[in-house]
Amino acid sequence: MLNGDGLRVVLWVAGCSHHCPECQNPVTWDPEGGVPFTDAEKQEIFDELGKDYVSGITFSGGDPLHHANVAEVTALAREIREKYPDKTIWVYTGYQWEDICRMEILKYTDVLVDGEFVAALKDVNLPWKGSSNQRVIDVQASLKKGTVVLHNDD
Repeated sequence: MLNGDGLRVVLWVAGCSHHCPECQNPVTWDPEGGVPFTDAEKQEIFDELGKDYVSGITFSGGDPLHHANVAEVTALAREIREKYPDKTIWVYTGYQWEDICRMEILKYTDVLVDGEFVAALKDVNLPWKGSSNQRVIDVQASLKKGTVVLHNDD
């Protein structure tokens, strides 16, 4: 319930170079960690996304936009958008919008939570983010306006 709006499928990827102090998932930092993502796992995601009560998918980690992940995550997001156009796609990343706003994956993304987790700014009352420096961004509105538009629940 904390990985985006509604009931969601979450894909946790391995690989992160941010190494935020007090990260909730330091085990995901190693890009060689985790388990292989095969056609069976992909089919499991598709099966879950096919359920009416599932709102969409969230990519988290690690960092889905880490250089070891971004190509495969983008391809999967593209395929999900094509197969399930009514499902939402959320992406959590330690990168800032301003540094990634031209990445292909954003064409398929509805909401992006950007920025590194900062332990000194931690606030458990914030919806969908861990620290107050992070932003919950309405990606499609931001791409249209050419500037950051916050998600309406942030």
